[in-house]
Amino acid sequence: METLKTFFAHSIVKRVVFVLLVFALLYSLRDMLNLLLLLFMVTFVMIRLQSFITKQIRRVVPISPVVVTTVLYVALIIGLVYGLVNYVPKLINEIVDIVNNVQKFLGSSQNDQIAQVVADTLDKIEYKTFLNSALTYAKTIGSWLEIILLVILLSYFFQLERRKIVDFTEKFSNSTIGWLYLEFRYFGGKFIASFGKVLEVQLMIAVINTVLTIAGLWIMGFPYLFALTIMVFMLSLVPVAGVVVSFIPIAIIGYQIGGNTTVIWVIVLVLVIHALETYFLNPRLYANKTNLPMFYSFFILILSEHYMGIWGLLIGIPIFMFMLDVLKVEQVGSSSDPHK
Repeated sequence: METLKTFFAHSIVKRVVFVLLVFALLYSLRDMLNLLLLLFMVTFVMIRLQSFITKQIRRVVPISPVVVTTVLYVALIIGLVYGLVNYVPKLINEIVDIVNNVQKFLGSSQNDQIAQVVADTLDKIEYKTFLNSALTYAKTIGSWLEIILLVILLSYFFQLERRKIVDFTEKFSNSTIGWLYLEFRYFGGKFIASFGKVLEVQLMIAVINTVLTIAGLWIMGFPYLFALTIMVFMLSLVPVAGVVVSFIPIAIIGYQIGGNTTVIWVIVLVLVIHALETYFLNPRLYANKTNLPMFYSFFILILSEHYMGIWGLLIGIPIFMFMLDVLKVEQVGSSSDPHK
């Protein structure tokens, strides 16, 4: 018995036990992961936004963070309701049109050599299944409304009582499960420091990529710009693979409206934006974050999508970087030396 007590009193053993408990808890809450992950993302973004706006306003006039927080969440709810009423029907219609046009293109492959090659390639990656899934998700947007409203409500209350929540939670440090709380605080701090920052940078990159891509498509006279904006933004949150997946429907639409010339211009646009992201945005915005090799990126995305679905594609890379931080793996910035 004393041997067991000594064994479990070791700090490394406690840390391993804590990690196993977290995995068991997450598995038991797997049906709520959509809510939990969305709650973290919304709260993290709103806290950063509230802090930035409050600092800017206080340069001119004193203002309470509570006022800024309330205004932000009211604006978020108004924007959400306005979008649901005015833009969701348009978004669904455009997605339906895009899916129908792509499927029509693939169905006409027998009379078009280029379409045949594209169709054969897409069949290997089951792209039709992806299209049908996208259409299904678009038609079930209403089922997410309850989750989104609950997330906004919980996030708002958390911001209002953030200090009280921290003070109350800190009381667990002197309780009989104090060691468990200390591990929670340690991993929570690492999670916010690494995962949150990576997520913030990826959001910034996604916004820049979306603006540049849609501007280029608008100049080329593309239809369905609203649906393509949403699609490009969501896929831009997926490192590496998002660029490839978003290129396929854009290239097919470009081929239908302008033939090979438009497809070539689309390829140039994607290559320029991808080069800007790879050689300028990533090194500057990620700063001291680890630059993963492409093999690692794809392998992590495959594993995370298998275990977490769509969410895995969005947060797989940030979670991996969080684990590197916890394991104290040396993190290097970008370098021109491939052996460094």
